[in-house]
Amino acid sequence: MRTLLLSAALTFVAAAPAFADSCDDHVRALQGAWEHITYEVPKSSRTSEMEKLSAQADSYVKHCPGRAEPLIWDAIVTASAGGLKGGLGGLGMAKAARAMLEQAERINPTALDGSVYTSLGSLYTQVPGAPIGFGDKAKARIYLQKALAANPNGIDANYFMGDYLMRQHDYAGAVRYLTKALNAPPRPGRDLADRGRRAEAQALLASARQKAK
Repeated sequence: MRTLLLSAALTFVAAAPAFADSCDDHVRALQGAWEHITYEVPKSSRTSEMEKLSAQADSYVKHCPGRAEPLIWDAIVTASAGGLKGGLGGLGMAKAARAMLEQAERINPTALDGSVYTSLGSLYTQVPGAPIGFGDKAKARIYLQKALAANPNGIDANYFMGDYLMRQHDYAGAVRYLTKALNAPPRPGRDLADRGRRAEAQALLASARQKAK
Protein backbone atom coordinates (compact mmCIF):
# COMPACT_ATOMS: atom_id res chain seq x y z
CA MET A 1 0.00 0.00 0.00
CA ARG A 2 2.80 2.36 0.88
CA THR A 3 4.53 1.79 -2.47
CA LEU A 4 1.30 2.34 -4.38
CA LEU A 5 0.63 5.60 -2.56
CA LEU A 6 4.14 6.85 -3.25
CA SER A 7 3.90 5.91 -6.89
CA ALA A 8 0.58 7.70 -7.25
CA ALA A 9 1.98 10.80 -5.58
CA LEU A 10 5.05 10.88 -7.80
CA THR A 11 2.97 10.41 -10.95
CA PHE A 12 0.67 13.23 -9.91
CA VAL A 13 3.48 15.67 -9.20
CA ALA A 14 5.27 14.86 -12.44
CA ALA A 15 2.10 15.31 -14.45
CA ALA A 16 1.10 18.62 -12.85
CA PRO A 17 4.04 20.65 -11.53
CA ALA A 18 2.01 23.87 -11.40
CA PHE A 19 -0.49 22.16 -9.10
CA ALA A 20 2.35 20.89 -6.92
CA ASP A 21 3.57 24.47 -6.60
CA SER A 22 0.13 25.59 -5.46
CA CYS A 23 0.19 22.83 -2.83
CA ASP A 24 3.52 24.14 -1.58
CA ASP A 25 1.95 27.59 -1.36
CA HIS A 26 -0.93 26.14 0.67
CA VAL A 27 1.52 24.50 3.06
CA ARG A 28 3.43 27.75 3.54
CA ALA A 29 0.16 29.60 4.14
CA LEU A 30 -0.93 27.10 6.80
CA GLN A 31 2.48 27.22 8.43
CA GLY A 32 2.51 31.01 8.60
CA ALA A 33 -1.06 31.25 9.87
CA TRP A 34 -0.45 28.62 12.56
CA GLU A 35 2.64 30.46 13.76
CA HIS A 36 0.76 33.76 13.88
CA ILE A 37 -2.15 32.30 15.85
CA THR A 38 0.07 30.31 18.22
CA TYR A 39 2.52 33.06 19.06
CA GLU A 40 0.88 36.41 18.28
CA VAL A 41 -2.91 36.18 18.58
CA PRO A 42 -4.31 36.94 22.08
CA LYS A 43 -5.29 33.83 24.05
CA SER A 44 -8.94 34.88 24.07
CA SER A 45 -9.10 34.59 20.28
CA ARG A 46 -6.83 31.62 19.61
CA THR A 47 -9.45 28.87 19.81
CA SER A 48 -11.80 30.40 17.25
CA GLU A 49 -8.96 31.41 14.94
CA MET A 50 -7.37 27.96 15.06
CA GLU A 51 -10.71 26.28 14.33
CA LYS A 52 -11.17 28.53 11.29
CA LEU A 53 -7.68 27.62 10.11
CA SER A 54 -8.50 23.93 10.62
CA ALA A 55 -11.41 24.22 8.20
CA GLN A 56 -9.13 25.96 5.70
CA ALA A 57 -6.54 23.22 6.11
CA ASP A 58 -9.17 20.57 5.34
CA SER A 59 -9.92 22.31 2.04
CA TYR A 60 -6.24 22.45 1.12
CA VAL A 61 -5.87 18.72 1.70
CA LYS A 62 -8.75 18.06 -0.70
CA HIS A 63 -7.01 20.14 -3.34
CA CYS A 64 -3.72 18.28 -2.90
CA PRO A 65 -4.45 14.53 -2.96
CA GLY A 66 -1.45 12.29 -2.59
CA ARG A 67 0.64 14.93 -0.81
CA ALA A 68 1.87 14.34 2.74
CA GLU A 69 2.77 17.95 3.55
CA PRO A 70 -0.76 19.46 3.59
CA LEU A 71 -1.95 16.48 5.65
CA ILE A 72 0.80 17.07 8.20
CA TRP A 73 -0.09 20.72 8.58
CA ASP A 74 -3.80 19.94 8.70
CA ALA A 75 -3.01 17.54 11.55
CA ILE A 76 -0.88 20.11 13.38
CA VAL A 77 -3.61 22.74 13.10
CA THR A 78 -6.34 20.28 14.10
CA ALA A 79 -4.37 19.03 17.11
CA SER A 80 -3.66 22.61 18.17
CA ALA A 81 -7.34 23.50 17.88
CA GLY A 82 -8.19 20.43 19.94
CA GLY A 83 -5.69 21.36 22.62
CA LEU A 84 -7.16 24.84 22.87
CA LYS A 85 -10.72 23.51 22.94
CA GLY A 86 -10.12 20.77 25.50
CA GLY A 87 -12.65 18.20 26.74
CA LEU A 88 -14.21 15.47 24.64
CA GLY A 89 -14.39 17.77 21.64
CA GLY A 90 -10.68 18.38 21.88
CA LEU A 91 -10.00 14.65 22.19
CA GLY A 92 -12.02 14.02 19.05
CA MET A 93 -9.86 16.54 17.19
CA ALA A 94 -6.71 14.86 18.52
CA LYS A 95 -7.95 11.52 17.14
CA ALA A 96 -8.64 13.15 13.77
CA ALA A 97 -5.12 14.61 13.78
CA ARG A 98 -3.64 11.19 14.51
CA ALA A 99 -5.51 9.69 11.56
CA MET A 100 -4.18 12.43 9.26
CA LEU A 101 -0.63 11.85 10.43
CA GLU A 102 -0.92 8.11 9.93
CA GLN A 103 -2.15 8.76 6.39
CA ALA A 104 0.74 11.15 5.76
CA GLU A 105 3.17 8.54 7.10
CA ARG A 106 1.89 6.03 4.54
CA ILE A 107 2.47 8.57 1.75
CA ASN A 108 5.86 9.97 2.76
CA PRO A 109 7.18 9.45 6.30
CA THR A 110 10.19 11.73 5.75
CA ALA A 111 8.20 14.76 4.56
CA LEU A 112 9.03 18.05 6.29
CA ASP A 113 12.09 16.60 8.03
CA GLY A 114 10.15 13.83 9.74
CA SER A 115 7.41 16.08 11.14
CA VAL A 116 5.02 13.11 11.03
CA TYR A 117 7.06 11.42 13.75
CA THR A 118 7.47 14.58 15.83
CA SER A 119 3.74 15.28 15.74
CA LEU A 120 2.70 11.70 16.50
CA GLY A 121 5.19 11.56 19.36
CA SER A 122 3.78 14.78 20.77
CA LEU A 123 0.21 13.51 20.50
CA TYR A 124 0.96 10.20 22.22
CA THR A 125 2.80 12.16 24.94
CA GLN A 126 0.15 14.77 25.66
CA VAL A 127 -3.18 13.00 25.10
CA PRO A 128 -4.52 11.18 28.19
CA GLY A 129 -4.11 7.42 28.21
CA ALA A 130 -6.82 4.75 28.27
CA PRO A 131 -9.67 4.59 29.02
CA ILE A 132 -10.12 8.30 28.28
CA GLY A 133 -7.76 8.78 25.36
CA PHE A 134 -5.10 7.09 23.25
CA GLY A 135 -1.99 8.46 24.95
CA ASP A 136 0.81 5.90 25.10
CA LYS A 137 4.25 6.49 26.64
CA ALA A 138 5.92 3.64 24.76
CA LYS A 139 4.58 4.76 21.37
CA ALA A 140 5.50 8.36 22.16
CA ARG A 141 9.13 7.40 22.76
CA ILE A 142 9.30 5.32 19.57
CA TYR A 143 7.95 8.14 17.41
CA LEU A 144 10.14 10.77 19.03
CA GLN A 145 13.21 8.59 18.51
CA LYS A 146 12.25 8.31 14.83
CA ALA A 147 11.84 12.09 14.70
CA LEU A 148 15.35 12.56 16.09
CA ALA A 149 16.76 10.03 13.64
CA ALA A 150 15.18 12.00 10.79
CA ASN A 151 16.22 15.41 12.11
CA PRO A 152 18.74 15.01 14.96
CA ASN A 153 19.47 18.72 15.33
CA GLY A 154 15.92 20.00 14.79
CA ILE A 155 14.43 22.31 17.38
CA ASP A 156 11.02 20.61 17.46
CA ALA A 157 12.28 17.02 17.64
CA ASN A 158 14.58 17.91 20.55
CA TYR A 159 12.00 20.08 22.30
CA PHE A 160 9.32 17.39 22.26
CA MET A 161 11.74 14.71 23.42
CA GLY A 162 12.66 17.03 26.27
CA ASP A 163 8.99 17.55 27.07
CA TYR A 164 8.41 13.79 27.00
CA LEU A 165 11.31 13.13 29.38
CA MET A 166 10.10 15.84 31.75
CA ARG A 167 6.77 14.03 31.99
CA GLN A 168 8.67 10.80 32.72
CA HIS A 169 10.61 12.56 35.50
CA ASP A 170 13.91 12.06 33.64
CA TYR A 171 15.03 15.61 34.33
CA ALA A 172 18.69 15.10 33.38
CA GLY A 173 17.59 13.70 30.02
CA ALA A 174 15.18 16.57 29.56
CA VAL A 175 17.97 19.08 30.23
CA ARG A 176 20.10 17.45 27.54
CA TYR A 177 17.46 17.58 24.82
CA LEU A 178 16.09 21.00 25.72
CA THR A 179 19.60 22.43 25.64
CA LYS A 180 20.04 20.93 22.20
CA ALA A 181 16.72 22.46 21.13
CA LEU A 182 17.95 25.89 22.19
CA ASN A 183 21.13 25.39 20.17
CA ALA A 184 19.29 24.19 17.06
CA PRO A 185 20.13 25.98 13.80
CA PRO A 186 17.57 28.58 12.67
CA ARG A 187 15.02 27.47 10.10
CA PRO A 188 14.79 29.68 6.99
CA GLY A 189 11.53 31.61 6.98
CA ARG A 190 10.55 30.31 10.42
CA ASP A 191 11.78 33.17 12.61
CA LEU A 192 8.52 33.53 14.51
CA ALA A 193 8.20 29.79 15.16
CA ASP A 194 11.84 29.55 16.23
CA ARG A 195 11.46 32.43 18.69
CA GLY A 196 8.29 30.95 20.14
CA ARG A 197 9.70 27.44 20.46
CA ARG A 198 12.93 28.70 22.02
CA ALA A 199 10.93 30.59 24.62
CA GLU A 200 9.01 27.40 25.44
CA ALA A 201 12.22 25.39 25.57
CA GLN A 202 13.90 27.95 27.83
CA ALA A 203 11.00 27.88 30.30
CA LEU A 204 10.90 24.08 30.35
CA LEU A 205 14.68 23.88 30.68
CA ALA A 206 14.62 26.13 33.73
CA SER A 207 12.08 23.80 35.34
CA ALA A 208 14.08 20.69 34.38
CA ARG A 209 17.27 22.11 35.88
CA GLN A 210 15.48 22.97 39.09
CA LYS A 211 13.99 19.50 39.40
CA ALA A 212 17.27 17.80 38.48
CA LYS A 213 19.01 19.24 41.57
